[in-house]
Amino acid sequence: MTTTKEHDERIRTMTFASVYPHYVAKVEKKGRTVKELHEVMTWLTGYDAKEIKRLAKSETTFEEFFDKATLNPNAGLITGTICGYRIEEITTPLTKQCRYLDKLIDELAKGRKMEKILRLE
Repeated sequence: MTTTKEHDERIRTMTFASVYPHYVAKVEKKGRTVKELHEVMTWLTGYDAKEIKRLAKSETTFEEFFDKATLNPNAGLITGTICGYRIEEITTPLTKQCRYLDKLIDELAKGRKMEKILRLE
């Protein structure tokens, strides 16, 4: 399933702050911690916890968020389906990066071991 221009545009203009509380709620509901959430986000983006907290209070769009991020060189190892899309088939770089983040957070919430989430095994 490929993404539409409208879908890609919605992701591009969505603010990180509008989604971050949902990430926190999702992982905490499943017994994981904000510290673990930040560890996963740091692995993918290079942002430390302090910067993530700052971005979560700003009007930074996902486009700006990922433009300034240093994507982990192993991010390409993130595969599978998230939100109805197969990550490997997404052609728009920003949409793919957002789905990488969604997939990692989903794995964290599902109780996967951190070593597997961070593609260390």
